[in-house]
Amino acid sequence: MKTKAAIQISYGNPLIIDELDIPDPRPDQVLVKLFSSGVCHSQLHQLENPNAPRPTILGHEGTGIVSRVGDNVSHVKEGDHVIVTWVRRSPVTGRTTNHPSGITYRGEPANGNVFTWSEDVLINEQYVVPISKDAPTDVSCIVGCAVLTGAGAVLNTAKVRPGESVAVFGVGGVGLCAIRMAAILEAYPIIAVDLKEDKLDFARQFGATHLVNASDYDAVKAIQDITRGGVDYAFDAIGLKVTNEQILPATRAGGAGADNTGGMAVLIGLPGGDVTIDSRLFVSGQRQYRGSLGATYPEKDFQMFLRLYKEGKFPLDDLITKRYRLEDINEACDALKSGQILGRSILEFP
Repeated sequence: MKTKAAIQISYGNPLIIDELDIPDPRPDQVLVKLFSSGVCHSQLHQLENPNAPRPTILGHEGTGIVSRVGDNVSHVKEGDHVIVTWVRRSPVTGRTTNHPSGITYRGEPANGNVFTWSEDVLINEQYVVPISKDAPTDVSCIVGCAVLTGAGAVLNTAKVRPGESVAVFGVGGVGLCAIRMAAILEAYPIIAVDLKEDKLDFARQFGATHLVNASDYDAVKAIQDITRGGVDYAFDAIGLKVTNEQILPATRAGGAGADNTGGMAVLIGLPGGDVTIDSRLFVSGQRQYRGSLGATYPEKDFQMFLRLYKEGKFPLDDLITKRYRLEDINEACDALKSGQILGRSILEFP
């Protein structure tokens, strides 16, 4: 079958809207007709990577309805509503294996293990998670990346508890989800750090108790002043070199003793390359620095995130600040790159 998709055929040029050829599902694949897809900032890194394979179809968070399933697929069936995500639904140890979809563009294999900037997607069954038909078909798509990445880092990587202090560097879609989950878990204070005043004001709506504009203040010193020494957990939801280096000194120090540990720095955003960190912060303060890559159990956590949405505790509707058609994908990417998107933007399919 054929489907319409946003395709990057060469580096440095806009995405084009054209038809893909989708084969019949293999035994372990699912064909999904999408209702919506998120537009994630990480996709800009791929678009701007001159060494990335092309032609390629991007996007990795979407909501749709199952059209067909392979012979070995049993957890979903035709007509089910699902979230397409980039994190396997079954827990795995170690690096995961890519599962090329088999899609082609003008006879040439198209890169896309997981892709959602397309009206239809063919994907390995591990990246398809069933949801209730009562769940919204638009805003639920961002559960597949923005929510699982930001909220998952707070919930499953840091395991934040009531009363513990949190700082989030970068309050885009992922950072806002981290802030919201910290608020749900009753962390305090919750400090939002960004360079833009409008984004900081927006973060307050999601639960930030303190705001630090890093263009006006030394963010680390401001956090230390607010908390009298540093936070229990500092999250980098941007991935810049400067924020990679700031999150560890923004955490509180511990001291000598088996249980006298300091704070934890958690890197969520794609890292910015080589960084310089004072190693004394690790030993003398017993601080920790770790990464968080999609730290979610999709089959369990997606249901929880959508339940929190239904209860009014996780305002996905407010997080979506711009909606586009597939044909407007280049406009959507430009708006994201220029910082016009406060929360998350999505594509909606007819």
